[in-house]
Amino acid sequence: MNKIKETLMGKKSFVPFITAGDPSLDKTEEFIIKMAEAGAGLIEIGIPFSDPIAEGPVIMDANVRALSNPDGCTTDQVFEMVERVSKKVDVPMVFLTYLNPVYVYGPERFCNRCKEVGISGIIIPDMPYEEKEEILPAAKAAGIDVISMIAPTSKDRIQMIAKEATGYIYVVSSLGVTGVRSEITTDLGEIVKQIKEVTDTPACIGFGISTPEQADKYARVADGVIVGSAIVKIVAEHGADAGPYIYEYVKKMVETVEAVI
Repeated sequence: MNKIKETLMGKKSFVPFITAGDPSLDKTEEFIIKMAEAGAGLIEIGIPFSDPIAEGPVIMDANVRALSNPDGCTTDQVFEMVERVSKKVDVPMVFLTYLNPVYVYGPERFCNRCKEVGISGIIIPDMPYEEKEEILPAAKAAGIDVISMIAPTSKDRIQMIAKEATGYIYVVSSLGVTGVRSEITTDLGEIVKQIKEVTDTPACIGFGISTPEQADKYARVADGVIVGSAIVKIVAEHGADAGPYIYEYVKKMVETVEAVI
């Protein structure tokens, strides 16, 4: 069993997301450590990209801030930061990136570097299921999970995608881009039910979740809850001083999710 699945199996997990390089890579390293100390089950790290099509304004702005950093925020620099932080935390880490940066870097080189620095998986929102073979052989050779995403529009494809999923399954709660939502109307229970009929790979729900009440609701449906925009908003508000605020937010969400039986 791989590190991600082993970590997420048998308990409810809170999965925070952060954009690397916002406001700096040194601060990203600090924030990741704070999230691990607060009890995060797994941490998603966004590699900044100029055209992150799955992202709403909050994370889009974080990408702009990171790429505008005078000290730089290249893919190599992100790898170096993760290599440092992986020596300080034992929480599985996953990259969220896009096809273009992976292709520019080279799929084999990218996946091998992931393995070297301690990344356990990659999420590529703009990679269609039918094109995953472009990346999968290199990822498998390096022991890196390619995390499958299942959206409300997947319908008849839900079980087809779930059967082959490794690590965990990212269940997208709503149509559209990332961002805090006051209400989520998708029948996520039915989606997770269909997933569980064909696999024991953990299913985590993300997109739009921000409050402990929402976390409690969706932890009762799935194996984990993913939050990005709400954490990135904390960074936008507090900048370099965001560490303690991130710790308190993640700790509260971890306690809420883990309390669900």
